[in-house]
Amino acid sequence: MGLKIKQLFGALFDVEPHERAKVFFLALIYCFMIGSYTVTRDLKNSIFIGIVGKEYVPWAKVISMLVLIPAIFLYAKLVDKIRRYQLLYFYSMVFGFASLIFAYYIGHPQIGISNTDTSPHRLFGWFFYFFVEGYSPFIVSVFWAFANSITSPQAAKKNYSLMVAGAKIGGMASAALAWILFSLSADPAYSNFTDVVTHQVVLAVSSMLLLVVPVLTLFLMRKVPGHFLHGYEAVYKIEKQKSKKGQAETGVFAGLSMFVKYPYVLGIFGMVFFYEVVATVLSYLRLGVAQADATTISDVSRVLFEMVFKTHAVGLIISLIGTRTLLNKLGTRVCLLLVPLLIGGFLLYLMFATTSQALVNAFVAFKAIHYGFNWPIRESLYIPTIKEIKFKSKSWIDGLGSKFAKTTGSAFNIIVSGMGPALLLPVHSFFFACVVGAWFVTAFFLGRRFEKAVSNNEVIGMEREGMV
Repeated sequence: MGLKIKQLFGALFDVEPHERAKVFFLALIYCFMIGSYTVTRDLKNSIFIGIVGKEYVPWAKVISMLVLIPAIFLYAKLVDKIRRYQLLYFYSMVFGFASLIFAYYIGHPQIGISNTDTSPHRLFGWFFYFFVEGYSPFIVSVFWAFANSITSPQAAKKNYSLMVAGAKIGGMASAALAWILFSLSADPAYSNFTDVVTHQVVLAVSSMLLLVVPVLTLFLMRKVPGHFLHGYEAVYKIEKQKSKKGQAETGVFAGLSMFVKYPYVLGIFGMVFFYEVVATVLSYLRLGVAQADATTISDVSRVLFEMVFKTHAVGLIISLIGTRTLLNKLGTRVCLLLVPLLIGGFLLYLMFATTSQALVNAFVAFKAIHYGFNWPIRESLYIPTIKEIKFKSKSWIDGLGSKFAKTTGSAFNIIVSGMGPALLLPVHSFFFACVVGAWFVTAFFLGRRFEKAVSNNEVIGMEREGMV
């Protein structure tokens, strides 16, 4: 028995010697990053509900799509001006310090959560929501763009699951801390843990976690030799050639132009779109469950973080045991197809078991599969692409594209909110069936194109420029 356990752990952590330092620092960076993001992402919902109101959540998702456009243009400009790892420095520091400012103003007697009068005119709630919506395209997305640029397809199959496992540990730790603190704030015996203080402490801890990221990134760049940071060698050679010719700067619209030129980029967008649409619908239903038995903002936060902790715990098991094994045995193409099949199975369960607990179970399974299995597979699709796709197209996909998907899901939420209870089940069932079906077809063609590119040592994004 002991030998089998040793063999299992040996297989899980079998990393090439020259990759170990890189994987260690990437996993640690992602651990702190997701630890921070886990907290702010759900505080966004509870604080917005407490300040503005739950009925305005769908509208906030719609408006955030427009707010992010100028920020994405700025990001595209920075991609041309500074190095890849410096983007991590910049955005983690900006969001880390900005989060501290928000933590301070949460305690303000008028604009903060001490004022329990909800109103769409309370701008602080909107600003905080839009700020947190920027975490995904400008923090998490930048990390993965950087990781994809220094990782080969073969290394991604082995090591991305370990990086995700690091993220799950960070998410579990921060969610557990938030869950405990919000539980204490609901207990009269702990009068010092008020709603305001608890939210401020949790958000301040989130800020500190994010401010560690630049330090860890600096260690990575100093400890890992440069020749181990090339990633997909064919892409590295082409980008080095472009840099020598003075073609490195491609402008702020380069990422958008790739959508028109390459169906592969649209396919990746489709993978993000279908996930976010389903996630938005389930998240809105989840907020109703969290708010149903709550009397304070802390009650809502406590329930949300309990769900998040369970999600990260299940995701950790999936990333360690399932992701790496399935990728090595089945390959990227088949694993891409497994995702919509698994998601469809859990949604089918939800449609038959129409209870609050079934919704919580489906949500936890849905998120765990996404973060533990779907996310690292989807991110590896960027590896055989040029820098414009890795960074610029990716920012549009994770920023505007993701928000467009959330807008679509929110529009559906707005429409069904006006329907009678008898129509909710058939309408949701039909909607989920259409989304999962389109998701499966997209995954089929996308996986086939990825495997063809890797097997032929192609660089996606350069075919029409005669540089392959």
